[in-house]
Amino acid sequence: MIYKSERINRVKGVLNLPGDKSISHRSVMFAAMAEGESLVKNCLRSEDLISTMNCFRSLGCDIDSSDETIKIVGKGLSGFTKPAKPLDCGNSGTTSRLITGVLAAQNFETTLIGDKSLSMRPMLRVVNPLKEMGALISTTESGTLPLTIYPVDNLKAIEYTLPVASAQVKSAILLSGLHLNERSCVIENERTRNHTEKMLGLDVEEYEGYRKIYSSVDNYPEPNNYLVPSDISSASFFIVLTLLLPDSELQIKNVSLNPTRTGLIKLLKQMGASIETLNHNESSGEEYGDLLVKSSKLKNVEIDPAIIANIIDEIPILSVAGLFADGPFAIKGAGELRHKESDRINALCENYKLLGVSVSEFNDGFCLDGKVSNQEHLLDSYGDHRIAMTFGILGALFDESTQINNFECLSISNPDFLNQLKSIAH
Repeated sequence: MIYKSERINRVKGVLNLPGDKSISHRSVMFAAMAEGESLVKNCLRSEDLISTMNCFRSLGCDIDSSDETIKIVGKGLSGFTKPAKPLDCGNSGTTSRLITGVLAAQNFETTLIGDKSLSMRPMLRVVNPLKEMGALISTTESGTLPLTIYPVDNLKAIEYTLPVASAQVKSAILLSGLHLNERSCVIENERTRNHTEKMLGLDVEEYEGYRKIYSSVDNYPEPNNYLVPSDISSASFFIVLTLLLPDSELQIKNVSLNPTRTGLIKLLKQMGASIETLNHNESSGEEYGDLLVKSSKLKNVEIDPAIIANIIDEIPILSVAGLFADGPFAIKGAGELRHKESDRINALCENYKLLGVSVSEFNDGFCLDGKVSNQEHLLDSYGDHRIAMTFGILGALFDESTQINNFECLSISNPDFLNQLKSIAH
């Protein structure tokens, strides 16, 4: 599908977005692990979440997603059954990495597969610490999917310091640790998304410069009713659009305000953005509230590398805000972007070059200087949902139409993106 953008003059209205992707994944997983019935409200219904639900259905869980509220009857500790065929994780890195931690503790063999993009993404960062716990796991020679997990009798607790900031690696270790009597400990020197520890109520010790997170069978999930806040990563596209269009105001309802996810809001405020938080609430340990966003004149600032892990998924749309802000936009310390659904650093740089922007590409980031001089061009999503939506938003700011190839990949995280965009356009 080639998407042809249309100019939006201003944004007005109220937007209700689907559930946060990270919290939705974990809600489904924890409900499937618990013994008995759980309910998940406002769960994201994207291709990635369908992959997670289908994987746990194959492990013996009864998951009814036909209604607005998803009903999951979990199997309990050691209750999963051997799947009849490999578990297909689709495009979902969260599914493949987190479920590996769960499967490492099971008494049957399981193979994980994924689509072409996921099958090129690194898995050794998860596999290696699980092997330290005694897990027996095989991958391809390059450390990618397909991945086979074999049953073992000697899984043991470990203390593991994350070499790279990764909530997925942290979560895989902690989920494996839920099956052991002794406590496992993950140490992180950079703060990453903490949904796993918050939702499971794990013990966390914080010291200056690092955190210790513990898990054991005492923390194994029980049936629960989950309310998933709206996804701040999905909201970020509409936040940036509202800020950049004149005479615009948008209220986004019930957005996740987890402190490990709000780095973009803090950074945009430093750039001069008018963003106000209203109606602060909490559910299952997760904070959420409404965001009121108004048109603003932005100025680029120096981005602290310490915030990169917090904003890693929002960097593509942040670059659009940076392009229209005063001064050059530069980001470094973001090498992890090269290991997402696409090499996002290269994908962004190549598309911006096609638009006539002056671009400098680094190993761990990029710099944009100057403005768009060629609006009418066929851009490439590289099969990456966040790249597709980033340039979909950018195209809405142009007088001339921009085309984006393979735009349907946005269904991985937000299949209703275009309808949401249309609902607030004036």
